[in-house]
Amino acid sequence: MSEIAEAEKPLEADPNDATRGFFFALSAYGLWGFLPLYMKLVSHIPAMEVVAHRVLWSLPVAAVILYFLGRTADIRQALRSPRTLLMAALTAAIISCNWGIYVWAIAVDRAVETALGYYINPLVSIAMAALFLGERLNRYQIAAVCLAGVAVLILTTDAGGLPWVSLSLAFSFAAYGILRKTLPIGPSQGFFLEVLILALPALGYLIWLGASGEAHFMLSNPADIALLIGCGPVTAIPLILFAMGAKRLRYSTIGIMQYTAPTMIFLIAVFVFKEPFGGGKAVAFAFIWAALALYSWSMLRDARRAKK
Repeated sequence: MSEIAEAEKPLEADPNDATRGFFFALSAYGLWGFLPLYMKLVSHIPAMEVVAHRVLWSLPVAAVILYFLGRTADIRQALRSPRTLLMAALTAAIISCNWGIYVWAIAVDRAVETALGYYINPLVSIAMAALFLGERLNRYQIAAVCLAGVAVLILTTDAGGLPWVSLSLAFSFAAYGILRKTLPIGPSQGFFLEVLILALPALGYLIWLGASGEAHFMLSNPADIALLIGCGPVTAIPLILFAMGAKRLRYSTIGIMQYTAPTMIFLIAVFVFKEPFGGGKAVAFAFIWAALALYSWSMLRDARRAKK
């Protein structure tokens, strides 16, 4: 989910290529939608340890994919650029915080709040683009952002405090997307560079856990070993599939499809995890869905006009 802001704007001139792109993107969003089920299996492990393993085991997966794509030269060039390394370190720090909040929230039965965060993420993204990049919003987009603001106020009143999990996920993801566009390399290469930068502190943290006797990656826990190693593929594969799909689809198509994952997360949270979903949350989500419907309609309308 973390590279949606990088999607290019292809023409979808080849119907077969567009079909492949659709299934690539749908597979990515489907895997992201089912991710809470996997994260629930490691909920007994501290979130920081899970994130460290997500980083560490994503590295070989991303390296193998880059090798077969023949894009390793891009990494060598990026490693010689201090500016690229600095920006990649910043985006890596932001996305690791996003992962940590997400993993923790699933573990403590707050998956509904993660779904809300990823629902409002596109609205936060366009608001941040207007604020920091000078992009102009049309009246429908402004109305959508206002509806999302009303939803946040309802949740704040209902819970007696800000829905910080949702807001943290939405704002960190939006900031990641905007900053990630400054990296002069593709999405797959950028992901590899980010996990490469994070690998050293992740490895150091895991070694410290092992030395203190608090690590779960132990021969006596083969199930935990398998689950923690699996954190790599479940992190890297959806991102690579998304990158392959985004190259073949219009941005408007990707924009609509991005709601697949939070919808699945929401349904899993309510019907599988049995998380409470009272009246306040129901009203807030109604405002969010109305905002997203308005935003999506505006986006499709603009895409049709541009096509004409």
